[in-house]
Amino acid sequence: MIIPVILSGGSGTRLWPLSRAQYPKQLLPLAGEQTMLQETVTRVEGIADTGPVFCVCNEDHRFMVAEQLRQVTDDLGDIILEPIGRNTAPAAAVAALRIQEKFPGATMLLLPADHVIQNSDAFAEAVALGKKAAENDELVTFGIIPDAPETGYGYIKASVDEGSAGSVCPVEAFVEKPDRETAEKYLTSGEYFWNSGMFLFKALKYLEELEQYNSEMLNACKHALEKAAADLDFLRLDKEVFTACPSDSIDYAVMEKTTNAAVVPLDAGWSDVGAWSALWGVKERDEGGNVTKGDVLMHDVKDSFIHASSRMVAVVGIDDHVIVETSDAVLVASKDRVQDVKQIVERLKCEGRDEAVMHVRVNRPWGSYETIDREDRFLVKRIIVKPGSSLSLQKHYHRAEHWIVVKGTARITVGDEEVILREDQSTYIPLGTKHRLENPGKIPLELIEVQTGSYLGEDDIERFDDKYGRSTVSANGQLASGKK
Repeated sequence: MIIPVILSGGSGTRLWPLSRAQYPKQLLPLAGEQTMLQETVTRVEGIADTGPVFCVCNEDHRFMVAEQLRQVTDDLGDIILEPIGRNTAPAAAVAALRIQEKFPGATMLLLPADHVIQNSDAFAEAVALGKKAAENDELVTFGIIPDAPETGYGYIKASVDEGSAGSVCPVEAFVEKPDRETAEKYLTSGEYFWNSGMFLFKALKYLEELEQYNSEMLNACKHALEKAAADLDFLRLDKEVFTACPSDSIDYAVMEKTTNAAVVPLDAGWSDVGAWSALWGVKERDEGGNVTKGDVLMHDVKDSFIHASSRMVAVVGIDDHVIVETSDAVLVASKDRVQDVKQIVERLKCEGRDEAVMHVRVNRPWGSYETIDREDRFLVKRIIVKPGSSLSLQKHYHRAEHWIVVKGTARITVGDEEVILREDQSTYIPLGTKHRLENPGKIPLELIEVQTGSYLGEDDIERFDDKYGRSTVSANGQLASGKK
């Protein structure tokens, strides 16, 4: 049996401003109608003899990940929450330990959540080929047959007769990202493949290899899993133990050291969508070579990527550019400089700006909220609560709130009273009063919230009860969490 393991811990900073720390690229529908996470799960459904899907993700993304997974699969295993990212080797180890416990002897297919594979049938055939090698205790990786002298990827050198799919080849070496001249030699030789970061091996075999090459990491993962706590539908790793775990990739920790590494050449329209130029490369283009989404008007524009999220974007007389518009940020970059977008993100982080972390619209397990207007002593938000969902029972120390229902039905607790409000009705939440908002209806509840007070920060909240198990926080406490 093959157990798919989806790694969904990345932040995708080079796809800013669409991808942000609290809403990274794997949770966005960038290449198609489904999100990249959902496309990854859908892809493995075409592989024979697969078991439940496991996922390792950042705890901050847990509710979005869970919701997206449930939309595309009924066969869901563990959703394992990392309190902090420690790279791919520990994530794979924790998943392997859990799989070996539940499905002894199973083979695990380890896949990043943010890759594009256009030919799912070719991918399934490569996995079937790799499974035979994995069952013989080989640690299999998938090498992308290169079609260009790419300097942005690491390479795998293999013992091959020719660079074609249909065979399992011993790995001779893993090679770091080359310069242009070296990459051209790799392409000509037919012995080198792009390192995809996808793996197939027995869970037990990976653990044995990790024990040999980095026992400290394996022991930390075992300990973090032993002390893990069930949290609703999630398995939350122990924060103190996992934070102390060594951080390393599967390549460095195991694959470059083992004598059992093998590579399956893969030609399936693969991309890691590591930059806007890569997304332009995998999307359908018009007769001018342009990729557009949203309300875009162009005149004399060629070979460009233009994405409009919230308003009309007009572009005149440019070639080879990327323009991405969101409600709070606009990116304009030459297509050959899009890798430098990460420098903008770093600057935003250094300046403590929200644009690096979240969108104007913020997702929560109960729905979402969007900031409409803000000044020193007031804040206006649009709140959407999903049917059957509720916010925590809470209070604020520095602000009062006014709620106006614009769509649906709201059940509102204010102090010891409970009221039902419908469209065009409103209520007032005094400062320091316990309150809760619920949607008892069958359609989304939409309301406008007007906050007034001396401090309008997201950490001015104390929770008394929360169906999603989130921590109690307050402006006077030590923990900080999200809104509501």
